[in-house]
Formats: sequence, C-alpha cells, structure tokens
Amino acid sequence: MTNPLLDDWTTPYEMPPFDRIEDDDFAPALDAALEEARANVAAMAGNTEAPSFANTIEALERADETLGRVLSVFYNLAGADSNPEREALSRDFSPKLSAYSSEVSMNAELFARIEAVWNTRETLDLSEEQMRLLTLTRRSFVRRGAELEGFARDRLAEVTRRLSSLGVEFGQNLLADERAWFMELAEGDLEGLPDFLVEAARAAGKEKGVDGPAITLSRSLIVPFLQFSPRRDLREQAHAAWTARGANGGETDNRDIATEILALREERAGLLGYDSFAEFKLEPEMAKTPEAVRDLLMKVWEPARAAAEADQIRLTAMMHKDGVNGDLEPWDWRYYSEKRREEEHDLDEAELKPYLQLDRMIEAAMACAHRLFGLEFRRVEVPLYHPDVRAWEVTRDGRHMAVYLGDYFARGSKRSGAWCSAIRSQQKLAGDIRPVVVNVCNFARPAEGRPALLSYDDARTLFHEFGHALHQMLSDVTYESLSGTSVARDFVELPSQLYEHWLEVPEVLSEFATHAQTGEPMPRDLLDRLLAANTYDTGFQTVEYVGSALVDLEFHAGEAPEDPMEEQARILEDIGMPKAVGMRHATPHFAHIFTGDGYSSGYYSYMWSEVMDADAFAAFEEAGGPFDPEIARKLEAHILSAGGVKEAEEAYTDFRGRMPGVEALLKGRGLIDA
Repeated sequence: MTNPLLDDWTTPYEMPPFDRIEDDDFAPALDAALEEARANVAAMAGNTEAPSFANTIEALERADETLGRVLSVFYNLAGADSNPEREALSRDFSPKLSAYSSEVSMNAELFARIEAVWNTRETLDLSEEQMRLLTLTRRSFVRRGAELEGFARDRLAEVTRRLSSLGVEFGQNLLADERAWFMELAEGDLEGLPDFLVEAARAAGKEKGVDGPAITLSRSLIVPFLQFSPRRDLREQAHAAWTARGANGGETDNRDIATEILALREERAGLLGYDSFAEFKLEPEMAKTPEAVRDLLMKVWEPARAAAEADQIRLTAMMHKDGVNGDLEPWDWRYYSEKRREEEHDLDEAELKPYLQLDRMIEAAMACAHRLFGLEFRRVEVPLYHPDVRAWEVTRDGRHMAVYLGDYFARGSKRSGAWCSAIRSQQKLAGDIRPVVVNVCNFARPAEGRPALLSYDDARTLFHEFGHALHQMLSDVTYESLSGTSVARDFVELPSQLYEHWLEVPEVLSEFATHAQTGEPMPRDLLDRLLAANTYDTGFQTVEYVGSALVDLEFHAGEAPEDPMEEQARILEDIGMPKAVGMRHATPHFAHIFTGDGYSSGYYSYMWSEVMDADAFAAFEEAGGPFDPEIARKLEAHILSAGGVKEAEEAYTDFRGRMPGVEALLKGRGLIDA
C-alpha cells in the first residue's frame, strides 16, 4: 500500500488528502522523508563540481521538500486537532528532527561549499533576492554551530536535541491541564450571566459530557465569565485554575522544564560565543540588542503602570461600594472593569455581542482584503482535517492566489490561543507554487442552530490572524525560505496588528456588524460608543503584556535562574507590577517562550511591531482614507508580497519613508494625549 503523505496529491488545489491520511502514516512517511533529505544533502556535500549558487544554495532549498510537506501536515494536526497518538508522535519526532538539523548544519563539507559561494558572491551577479538567501543561509549555519569543533560541536547538538524535546513536553503538559479542568455550574450560578455566555457554557458542558453548563479554560469562555459573574467565589476558583496551568504538580507540571530550558539556552548561547541567550536571539532581529528591547518596554511601562494604578483605585472603590472589603484581586478586575465600562461609555458586552457574528466578521475581513488588494474569496469543498474547518479559494483577476482555511472553535484537542500557519508556502523555485494558509482560533462554540457570537477582542483576534494570512497569500518571491511570514520576529506582527485597524473603521462595522436576530446594522449610537471606548482599560492590558515581555527578556539576558518562579516574582516586584493585574502569561504556561525558540527573548515583538502598525495605518489616514489604493499598493509591494527579501527596517522605510517613534504607540493606546 502507498502512503498518502508521500504520494502525489491529486486533490483539488493539491490539498493534503486528509480523508486518506491516518495517524499510522506519519512515522513511516517521516522516516522516508528523512532518508531522502539525508541523501540529497550527502549528494550536495560530495558534489565534485565547483560550488555555485545553483548547486549549493538552491539545491539546499529543495533538499528536504518531502520532509517539509510531511511535517506541515503533521504539525498542523498536532496543534489544532491533537490526540494521544499524535502527541506520542510529536515526542518521537522531536529528537529525530533535531538530529537531522544538527547533521546538516554541522556538515563540514556542505558548509565549506556555502563558504566558497559566500566568498565569491561579488562575482556571481546575484539578484537582490539571491544575495539575501545566501546571506541568511550562511548566517543560519553559523548560528547553528557550523564553525564549532570537537566537544563544543557535539555538546551543541545534544543541547539542541534536548531543547526540542522539552519544548514538546511543555506544550503537551499545558494542553493536558487545559483539557482536564472544567467547572460545572448549577442553574443558580448562572444568575447575572448574559445569554450568550450561558449558551456557550451549555455547549461547553455538552462537549465535556456533563448534563449542565460548564466553564472551561478556553479564553473565549473564561474571560467573559470573569467579566460577568457576580459570584466572587466562582470567579476566584476559575481564575486560580486559569493561572495554575502548568503548575499543578504531578506529571504535567512545567516548572522544572522551564528551569532546564533556560539553563540549556544559556549554555547554547555560550557555546556559540555570546554573553547571553538574549544577545544571541536578538542579533538578527530589528531590535538587535537586549538594551534596545528594555528601552522600548520601559518607555511604555511607566505610563501604562500609572494608568493601571489609577484604574485600580477606581475599581477598588466600586468593589467597596458593593460591600466587598479588602484589596481588589486579579479575579475582580474584569468584573468591575466591565461595570465601569458600562457606566462611563454606556457599553455593555451583552448588548454589543449580538452584532459581532463570527460569519459576518469573516465576511468583513475578506471584504476589506478585496477593497485593499483585489482578492476574491469563494467557499470550496476540499478534504479537511476536522468538521469545524472551512475552506475558501482565493483569487485575484481570475488568478489562483491561495487556499484559505479557517478553524475557529475551541475544542479539547486544540491548543489554546490563535495562530496562522501554512500547510504549503508560496515559492517559484519548484514552479508557481501558491500557498495553503490556515487561521486557527479558539472562539466559544455556540449552541446547535445558533450563530457564533464574538466579543470585540475576539473580532480583533480574527482580523489579526487574517493579517498574517494575507502576508502568506500575497507573497511573491522565488525562495520558500524568504516567503510570506519568513521575516524578523519583531517585524512579523506588523501585517497582523496593522490589519486590526480595519475592524475599527466605522464603515466596516456599519456594513458587517449586524444583529444576529434582527439583521439590523449596529445603531450609530452604539457604534460611536464602541469606538469611543477603544482605549478603555489599556492600562491593564498594557501592564499584563509588558510585564510578561520583561520577564521573558530578563530570564534570557543574564545567567539562567535556578528558580524561575522566584526570579519571576523578583522581576515583577522590581518593576512595581500592580497586585490586581499580574502577568498575561506566567512562566508555567508561557507557551510563546517555552514550547520553542520562536518568541523566546522575543515576546516584546508584538509591541515593537505596534510602533510601526500605528504609523503604517496613519499613512492611509493621511492619504485618501483607510482604503486608499496607492498606499495599499505600496503596502503590498514593500511588505506583504516581499517576504524576507530585505532587512525589516529597509522594507518598512521603503513603504513609509522613515521609521516611527514610540509616541504613535502611546497615543494609540491612550497612554499619552493625542
């Protein structure tokens, strides 16, 4: 029997044949793909022809195409629809893939050929994109240890393998904790909860196999519960479970894993000649140094903390007026903040939410993409990995641009959060390959037959991830290593955060924010109140984010802490973290930085990109408005289609003519006067 992962895919748009793929197919497919990749690398390294860009750099680009195809399918499933078999496969695959990566990066003959091409680069008449690929390929090899010898070389390979396994373990422990906990609610516990939350809780209880409603650790369920439940004891219980993820003791406890990860990262950086892991990690990013990151974060921290502390005083007074004595606690903030928002802006989430239907917000995101970039979206029937997933063909002027998949609802098999990934990335080296892009979210599932309703934060998340998807869909480069979101980590959030701004455009909400029962558009008065409250509670939101980013930075900027939990407490005390706020992601569930290296020393990236996104949207406002065609053309040409062909700062300057300062960010968050 043939393996569907290794066969030619004759499905529409050459989609993965999800209807034929079984979990038992992955291990043999991986082994075959690794064998093929190793053979390709060996042939390159042993090539007797003189090294050239084509037979070395381009050949390396294509060496592991089959491996990439197998892994893109597997890791999409492992994140969005996991099961015990896939979790076991993840643990098995991790050391194998790490070993392969080390073999390639430390292959002396292969690196010698790369060096030969590098040393003659000025004579090769390379295009800008080819020169960029050469530069990044060589840099990647050096940063993965190609210049090391002896013990250092062997030890780096061991450290890399162990880090890979620990990251998988951390993520699986977190998913296990999120999947295991839920809080059943009696009918009396529903008092004060809006209808949309009661319906979502009943749907969650059904999924968990209980007769009544339940609150789970899905953000789209637990956050509104903390906003609306008048039962302080239940809020405290739910908040405690949410913040204890990864720190419950037993087999799923992540605290020792975090300690080991930080120590191994420090060792890895030392082996490569860096003073700290943060210095190593930040070198290729826009920020370049830990000092630059710290400077940005502290410029934002001071006004944000002042705003949060002022809000804390106001919310504490509201709580005392309710007859609850003592300090405002973290499980109180959202409840009293929601009350305050209703008082000050006459804005009630329960009034707002029926206007934010999931299907209409998807339409809104796609309609904006059409007006800005001429993209058309058409629902299609193709093999998919779960019944929740929807598929669209994306075209422009009749040309196929991408397949877009949307996987929107929370379920026990899906890790928390929201993300964008590509099952296939755009490239031209192997033909005109167009991408297959996936947006994954964790919105509360509605009761059967009812429309899914989003909070405004949910709708912003949808637009955010769609911005990442556009970065993939509009990519137009030759080499996959440079395509789509293959850019500096502190630049990759620019397209996503920029796209959030179109949700705030009044004409977009006027057209697509329609009531789930009546179909009527959002009343202008409600729309005005919503937009007027756009910066409401940004002190809280900014403090919980920046606190997490500073902990991440300090964890990696010096010696690895022997006890990360003690170090976390020390850092938060030093910066004066308001007691009632806390970190957005505490260490045991800080998946961004511990499930892999992606955002380690890099959680600041969202804020670094926000400095640019506020300025980038201002370019539209300064021109003909949010849909100005010339600015949209420049955005696509210099950022969305260009991938990583240029350094991020150069790409942004090509678009905007200059780099912005932090003031636009502070004004956008309402932390200084506009």
